[in-house]
Amino acid sequence: MKYFFLFVSCLLVVSCSPARRLVKDLQTKPDYTSRAVGLALFDPASRKHLISYNADQTFTPASNTKLFSFYAGLLTLPDSLPALRYVVRSDSLIFWGTGNPLLLHPDLPDTTALAFLRSRPEKLYFSPANYDGPRYGPGWAWDDYNDDYSAELSPLPIYGNVVRFKPGQSSPRRFMDSTRTDGVKAATGIKRAEFGNQFSRPAAGKATSQDVPFHWSAGLAAQLLADTLHRPVGVLQLPVPSDARLLRGGLSDSLYKRMLWVSDNQFAEQVLFMGSAERKAPTLDPVGLLRRMADSVLRYPAVSAKWVDGSGLSRYNLFTPNVLIDLLAKIAAVVPQPRLFALLPAAGQSGTLKGMVVGSKPYIFAKSGSMSGVYNLSGYLLTQRGRLLYFSIMNNNFTGPVSTVRRQTADLLKRIHEQF
Repeated sequence: MKYFFLFVSCLLVVSCSPARRLVKDLQTKPDYTSRAVGLALFDPASRKHLISYNADQTFTPASNTKLFSFYAGLLTLPDSLPALRYVVRSDSLIFWGTGNPLLLHPDLPDTTALAFLRSRPEKLYFSPANYDGPRYGPGWAWDDYNDDYSAELSPLPIYGNVVRFKPGQSSPRRFMDSTRTDGVKAATGIKRAEFGNQFSRPAAGKATSQDVPFHWSAGLAAQLLADTLHRPVGVLQLPVPSDARLLRGGLSDSLYKRMLWVSDNQFAEQVLFMGSAERKAPTLDPVGLLRRMADSVLRYPAVSAKWVDGSGLSRYNLFTPNVLIDLLAKIAAVVPQPRLFALLPAAGQSGTLKGMVVGSKPYIFAKSGSMSGVYNLSGYLLTQRGRLLYFSIMNNNFTGPVSTVRRQTADLLKRIHEQF
């Protein structure tokens, strides 16, 4: 009889465990059953999966994909980013882009390449011959071309490949001449012609600031660079020779931090360009680097992952919560915790998680990912008992506002913080 009561007591304890209660809520409460939800919670100290709810089902990851680009950068890029490749031929200096997005960037500029080119006595020529790939990633929405999060891919980004409009001015200034006032009163915001660099602004309404991607071309990049250098920059179609030298620029952590904090799509995409540039191949091959990472380093079976771009803009990307847990473990193995937690958004303090209410001290360090019908959060959580846990919560296929799902996700994590 004593052992019977002991057995029943153990059953009651197990059935009432925090993990079971939380999973039961996911299975029964309308807040969660109205959408697809997956949750993986892992304890690296004991190497045990504490919760695995739909953790092997695939979900659209949105910007959780940036964690894969972050890991690709950690494995392929040194502390200083590649800025340019160049050679000197007679009285000419010919240079090629490495995909580095910081040249004259409006928020995180790196002056290394600019100072180098300004100091050279030779004639300057830019060659775009090391990249002939697409300007957008696979599965990107065609009608996002006017939105700031959809800057074009290129071997030599400049000004972030966007025009920053402010009332009465633009940066770069060159685009002021190609901006006209639209007489249609219903027009909202500044619009660009889809396949050109003609912009229109509404005639009525309050003037606001807006970033609009420009249509990149080698000729335009050379013109914008010449405008800044106050000297001619020609364009040549020459392949990268084997004796081309590499100029290094800013620190990689500065780029990673902005990429993760504000979820910068262009930075995430161009990480793959720069990782490709480190291979010293004659062409930039970001897609090739992505595939090599997925096949030889990440080694995910095809049924549990599909990785197609660097930013997560594509809905072709598919990952499971357990795939994200595995990735978080790989990242933690190569990045010391103080550095890692400084690079990731901290709930209640920084980046895309600044608005999350968690109390006076952050206990969530993670990357979010959202788009219509999608909200995910994957990262690291510190519990009240001092445990470090890896988590991935993925929410797909809902029709309500993302803000509601974001709040419910924060509530789940608060329970884990307090009860585990």
